[in-house]
Amino acid sequence: MWLFALFLAVPLIEIALFIQIGGLIGLWPTLAIVILTAVLGTSLVRSQGARAMLQLRRSFDELRDPSEPLANGAMILFSGALLLTPGFFTDACGLLLLIPAVRTAIYWHLRARVQVQSFRYGGPTGQDRAPGPEGEVIEGDYEEISAPRPTHRPPGWTKH
Repeated sequence: MWLFALFLAVPLIEIALFIQIGGLIGLWPTLAIVILTAVLGTSLVRSQGARAMLQLRRSFDELRDPSEPLANGAMILFSGALLLTPGFFTDACGLLLLIPAVRTAIYWHLRARVQVQSFRYGGPTGQDRAPGPEGEVIEGDYEEISAPRPTHRPPGWTKH
């Protein structure tokens, strides 16, 4: 029911804001503001999205919990969608999501409300195994394989 109310309220808020701001400053400045926020928001989303991807890669490389960088990336993506949606209310919400302190507050609020049942990181079979006395050792043999040379002549229409 709350989702229906949200889908009903947001367009009504946007229409009311367009009427009020358009009446106050005129049609063309209102449209210019909407276009400017979309362009500015796109560049901000691009730079912050790249930073979020770097943080996510770093958390994977350091074997840390990736939930915060993933949540940041999702909020930045949602922010981009809000900024590309024409309107003042959605632009304000999208710009708020681009502020790292706001994203952190939302993340910790959601983290307190969500209970994780289990979390497993890595493992080839998905089963927990106890390492040996000197750590986990995987033994194996290898053999170098070279690519065979083609024995047939390629057709004339291909370039080699």
